[in-house]
Amino acid sequence: MDIWEANSISNAYTPHPCTVTGQTRCSGTQCAEYCDQPGCDWNPYRMGDKNLYGPGKTVDTTKKMTVVTQFITADNTATGKLVEMRRLYVQDGKVIQNTKSTIAGLTQFDSITDSFCAAQKSVFEDTNVYAQKGGMATMDKSFQAGVVLVMSIWDDHAAHMLWLDSNYPLDRDPSKPGVARGSCPTSSGNPKDVETQSPDASVTFSNIRFGDIGSTFGAIIDPGTPTTTSVPPGTTTAPSGTVPQFGQCGGQGYTGPTVCAAPYTCKVNNQWYSQCL
Repeated sequence: MDIWEANSISNAYTPHPCTVTGQTRCSGTQCAEYCDQPGCDWNPYRMGDKNLYGPGKTVDTTKKMTVVTQFITADNTATGKLVEMRRLYVQDGKVIQNTKSTIAGLTQFDSITDSFCAAQKSVFEDTNVYAQKGGMATMDKSFQAGVVLVMSIWDDHAAHMLWLDSNYPLDRDPSKPGVARGSCPTSSGNPKDVETQSPDASVTFSNIRFGDIGSTFGAIIDPGTPTTTSVPPGTTTAPSGTVPQFGQCGGQGYTGPTVCAAPYTCKVNNQWYSQCL
């Protein structure tokens, strides 16, 4: 499970289901027999939102951020069947939701599910190895067995990281859905250049937490200048908009819509964040 593959230009989170259930050694192309090497990725840029993540963008990579990954089960319990993986960010005291895809045929999706993966592979004309290896059910079994968090900083001798932040594969038309993954040129990412030009490249991870959904982060939003609204006698006001399942519906300083789409209700996770469940 690649919970966070990123640089300052692009990011992705990607489940890679495997058919082996224990520690297994492989070499070269043999490894592709065991695991879904491409995985089912969610890269905001690749999914059509070129302004969500990067320097000076909605999630500004020149600043510290909190990355949240939520593993949703069918019955919304910690022991239920895994059916969905969601991503959100917290920066400058603001919760930033993952945006829906703008790619035709994928606009209903904003998270990773088996349905999303099947649709994405079809639209992007990729083989759905993810489904062949068991998809979300296989990932669920892996998590039940127990996983270890491993962190690294690396460069890519095989594909120069173009699969993350440029056009890839190189033999495909960049205008086709799924080919553009970031704004880096296709000539970038050569390890010789990376190691020469950025010998002191680094990343800092801190305050790593895991727990029930909504319990691992908080956001305090500056309410700004108070405003008053006059309401004529005999009338009432109601929040506008409906919030989809798992969307934010409340919290300290939150000013967005608070009405959940049926049949969901707004549940308080903590004083800063309420979510439609």
